[in-house]
Amino acid sequence: MSNYVTEAGLVKLKEQLKEIKLKLKEASRKIKDAREMGDLSENAEYHEAKNEQSYLASKEVDIEQKIKNAQIISKECKTDIINVGCAVEIDDDGEKVSYQIVGSDEADPINGRISVDSPIGSALVGHKKGETVAVKTPIGVTNCKILKIG
Repeated sequence: MSNYVTEAGLVKLKEQLKEIKLKLKEASRKIKDAREMGDLSENAEYHEAKNEQSYLASKEVDIEQKIKNAQIISKECKTDIINVGCAVEIDDDGEKVSYQIVGSDEADPINGRISVDSPIGSALVGHKKGETVAVKTPIGVTNCKILKIG
């Protein structure tokens, strides 16, 4: 499964991975220190460090998968068909709204960056300027006319 990201988004994922690896080393050190305290059955520090290590290891695998499956979003947008990376302007039931279609890791709806996996993003992808697209959202169906791509 592709993970659509900008170049900056990929750099951010790599930085997060580096940070997780450092935290994992620290968690391993905490486990070692807690083991040296003796009885592990009632050693809260040991159990807390093990839980933290497990959480971080899971996060590490998740980020590694995202990096492995990263597909860089082109800065160039084919202006005739909406795809990931494109900026679009739509008429959403009488209201003009602008969005950029991005991967889920970089979605920020408040700032106009919507995920390709969101109801609006997935409905718009593959369509052209001038088309009206029915978007199924949790509150019902809305019709969006594509005014501008690029």
